[in-house]
Amino acid sequence: MAARVKRVDIHSHVLPLEMMEAIRARPGDYQMMVETRDGAEVFVREDKHSTPLYAEFFDADAKVEGMDRKGIDVSVISVTPVVFFYWLAADAGIKASRIMNDGIARMAARRPDRLRGMATLPMQDMDAAVAELERVVKEHGFRSIELGCRIRGELLSEPKFRPVLRRAQELKVFVFTHPYVAGALSPDLGCYYLGNLAGLPLDTTLMAAHLMFGGALDELPGLNVVLAHGGGYLPYQIGRLAHGYEVRKEARANTPNSPAVLLRRFYFDALTHDAAALKFLVEKAGADRVTIGTDAPFDMAEENPLAMIASLPLSDEQRERILGGNALRLLGEAN
Repeated sequence: MAARVKRVDIHSHVLPLEMMEAIRARPGDYQMMVETRDGAEVFVREDKHSTPLYAEFFDADAKVEGMDRKGIDVSVISVTPVVFFYWLAADAGIKASRIMNDGIARMAARRPDRLRGMATLPMQDMDAAVAELERVVKEHGFRSIELGCRIRGELLSEPKFRPVLRRAQELKVFVFTHPYVAGALSPDLGCYYLGNLAGLPLDTTLMAAHLMFGGALDELPGLNVVLAHGGGYLPYQIGRLAHGYEVRKEARANTPNSPAVLLRRFYFDALTHDAAALKFLVEKAGADRVTIGTDAPFDMAEENPLAMIASLPLSDEQRERILGGNALRLLGEAN
């Protein structure tokens, strides 16, 4: 009987101690400050978007304790998107990325049996972003990078960002794409927490659609891209995109492949918060394209990821792929 595959979470956030200390010391450099609310520290950007402070953000042992509660064996840790820092000047963005990546590496080294590092990059400067990607692979052995779906309002699919995607493909580093909120929200997204609940899945969907229709996935056939939050709305409207490709010449302008085919170029985390939606995702994308993603330690996290996956009508082999096999292959750790 085959050994149980490690349960691997590829969507788990941190805010390294080194970055926290840098913000406290020089808040103006990072357009971010620390406030106390109800007796607890909160990191607040100048645009008013903020994040509470969790022990899991900076304490490797606390992160592992959270993993133990969820039944996770290995987590690939990435910074909370509130500190992507794409909006900073290039020099400040480069400095912040290095601080955070070194902090992530320190956390992973503290618990090497349980944690893997995922890098953030200074995407406002392509040369610096490529250089930092190469550095974290060489110095820290990272096998993944987290990139925002947008950089300064432009989708990651834009040709100007292609050098980073191309270098990631060459280095066999997978890309975890994560949407985020920056600047003022429109009134219809600024209420009811809809900037997160509806806006984030929409940005993922738009970025993924542009990667498909714009030809980037054809240009980079070896690039592995993981979409957060179950792929946003993409898997659930793939039929509409595919139909549009068949009947509209605009949709066929830059790619010979239908979205129905290109859907399987993506990997998806299982963070749907709904078993029926997750079942549909697995049916559309395939059990070999879905991984655990918890979004720990936020309140939008999945607290029982194994139970959600256990509820699906899958074979043992399919279930083991989702629980860890797919992620281990992405990390280059599969047997």
